[in-house]
Amino acid sequence: MSDVLSQPLTLPCGVVVPNRLSKAAMTEGLATSSGLPTPELERLYKLWSEGGAGMLLSGNIQVDADHLERPGNVVIDKEPDDTMKAALASWATAATSNGNQFWAQISHAGRQTQTNVNKQPKAPSAVKVGLPGGQFGKPIALTTEEIADIVRRFGVCAAACKEAGFTGVQIHAAHGYLLSQFLSPRSNLRGDNYGGSLENRARALLECVAAVRSAVGPDFPVAVKLNSADFQKGGFAFEDSLQVAKWLEHASVDLIEISGGTYEQPKLLGVEGLEEAEEQNVQHSTKMREAYFVDFAIAMQEKVSIPLMVTGGFRHRDVMEQAVSSGGADLIGIGRPMCVMTDAPKQLMNGLDELPRYERELAFFPTWLSFLNAIKPLRAMATFGVQFWFYAQLDELGTNGQAVPEISPFSATRRVMALQKKLLA
Repeated sequence: MSDVLSQPLTLPCGVVVPNRLSKAAMTEGLATSSGLPTPELERLYKLWSEGGAGMLLSGNIQVDADHLERPGNVVIDKEPDDTMKAALASWATAATSNGNQFWAQISHAGRQTQTNVNKQPKAPSAVKVGLPGGQFGKPIALTTEEIADIVRRFGVCAAACKEAGFTGVQIHAAHGYLLSQFLSPRSNLRGDNYGGSLENRARALLECVAAVRSAVGPDFPVAVKLNSADFQKGGFAFEDSLQVAKWLEHASVDLIEISGGTYEQPKLLGVEGLEEAEEQNVQHSTKMREAYFVDFAIAMQEKVSIPLMVTGGFRHRDVMEQAVSSGGADLIGIGRPMCVMTDAPKQLMNGLDELPRYERELAFFPTWLSFLNAIKPLRAMATFGVQFWFYAQLDELGTNGQAVPEISPFSATRRVMALQKKLLA
């Protein structure tokens, strides 16, 4: 057994990540209705801290209370008051109890804000999310003044997290959220300095990076989560991602996490969207095929020297080891397995060969999922239904300290919907 996963990683800013395994960012939905961190969040992240990961990434911490990814997001959209400062500090203390890194993922949902939060969200352009069911309203195009205010909020949020005891920040520019919307020519139809050319479409992201770096200083880790591609025709392509990565390297970013897809094309979850995915010109690895985005990271490493994190699909320890040793990834992100196996990193470094895929352990689950996936209009429903099962695990971990893998997807959906209704009441 190799010890490659146990090796530390030194970032460009000088900060050392204790090992090569990270708990990936996953939306928790455990904040109060006003966006305040709770004891449940502390309990969840203390479990993960004790689980051996060198780094934990928080779920979406939103810079605008009117643009949540889902009810229950933590919100820092202004200078925090004493109550928020205390709650953030308590969360950070729990999440770093094992000496690991704990980074805040800072985000703005833009047009991917659900109608139960905001019926007319702001976005780069008035282009609606292309999913059935009425979950997302038609957005209103942001003014340049509103863009400047969002950039400012990213800096305010980063400074608040640093003061609270977080050890780094990650700017979310992937998965179809606001900064990803700016990058995509499908969702960004602007004719001003924030639209058109890739340089203009990347302007909002680079301005947010500059604001965050100014707020936290040169010795504090700043990362960006970036799509390798949107996998949509006419969308953000891998060639665009390569160029943006070069700009991020020049902007003193310490780590890029490579992901991909949007709500419309959820490649991040390993499933297809309503339309056929757009193939990207990247050589595929047969040895690491279970990892969704490692091929893009390998190709990107030829163009940039910045450390890369890859999340999505990793289950076998030998594949993770090969990704790191071959230069395909400097950090491995683990998501869904840690919704039940909170000490997955520790077990992997102690010799565990394979992490479980919990969906497959539910006897009727594949049949239910394949039925929905076979009917294109229901495919999005299937994707979100899968998520509810994992949301329920996080709620149980935060509330009682133990997962409930025996719960059915239907019961999990009812549970999560009831929790969200309570938060919106």
